[in-house]
Amino acid sequence: MTQPIATEALVIGTGPVGLFQIFQLGLQGIPCHAVDTLPYVGGQCAELYADKPIYDIPGIPFCTGRELVERLQQQIAPFKPTLHLGQQVTQIERQTDQRLLVMTDSGQSFLTSTLVIAAGVGAFVPRHLVLDGLNAFEGNQVFAQNPHPARWAGQHLVVAGDGDAALQTCLAATQGPQAAASVCLLHRRDQFSAAPELIAHMRHACAQGRMRFVAGQPTGLRVEAGRLQALELLNPQGETEWLELDVLQTCLGLSPKLGPVAQWGLAMERKQLVVNTESFATSEHGIFAVGDINTYPGKKKLILCGFHEATLAAFGALALLRPAEKTLLQYTTTSSLLHQRLGIA
Repeated sequence: MTQPIATEALVIGTGPVGLFQIFQLGLQGIPCHAVDTLPYVGGQCAELYADKPIYDIPGIPFCTGRELVERLQQQIAPFKPTLHLGQQVTQIERQTDQRLLVMTDSGQSFLTSTLVIAAGVGAFVPRHLVLDGLNAFEGNQVFAQNPHPARWAGQHLVVAGDGDAALQTCLAATQGPQAAASVCLLHRRDQFSAAPELIAHMRHACAQGRMRFVAGQPTGLRVEAGRLQALELLNPQGETEWLELDVLQTCLGLSPKLGPVAQWGLAMERKQLVVNTESFATSEHGIFAVGDINTYPGKKKLILCGFHEATLAAFGALALLRPAEKTLLQYTTTSSLLHQRLGIA
């Protein structure tokens, strides 16, 4: 474990509500760090709704999920938050000085006075190919996230999936100094959910012989000398065939899992954190919850509601961090202090 990073506030989750939480903390003069399991910010908007229209953001008649995330990133830029992406919070421990020691699966740790959980419907984790015996090769020959050329350089690579990530991985593996010895795209049928231009590039690469596509459903493994040698497939004709490989990269998308949140000792109701709507504090002192992860009477799972929750949570954090200070409501239209914090003074 690395030396803990001391911070006044830590935000778990960098979806739209988590990003707006960073903004509201910044307005209150509270610097923060943020952690997310995804290797990029945006949460559900980036992963599930990147190119889908959103019509109910105040003052923005229409934007895509990606555009909303970009605007929120511009909004928090003056506060220069430190983002720790691609890692999941696994443990929270109360210290004798009442600060919280927060640890991630990458070995990073934080000592924070306040913690805001903006984890949406949970941490997004890769979907795995379910096949008896396959998990024995995870992290060695089989990978479910973060495709990297070092894994496939000079190897016979099979990529399972039908989305953008799968096709991009295949195309990337056909070129460059770390190209694979061979590239095969595996999906149960010859239909894909990827962007049309990526599908066109993939079919062109197949026509040129730089890669190939195989339709089939994995049903078994062939293992020799402790190494995965091939996948047994059931093809669309109902016949069995073998697909040899050195490396299997699965790109099957992400799914939200509540994960460690359920083990942190916080009061929960139907897998959601119970909060006090005065400040959106949880049952634990110094821990707040905003967005889809929380529940209270009248709760509505809308981004707009999450923005409201983040605002009150920031005031709640301020009251804990600066108990001797009188909390004054200031407006960005007139407050010279807020203008200074926003860098527009």
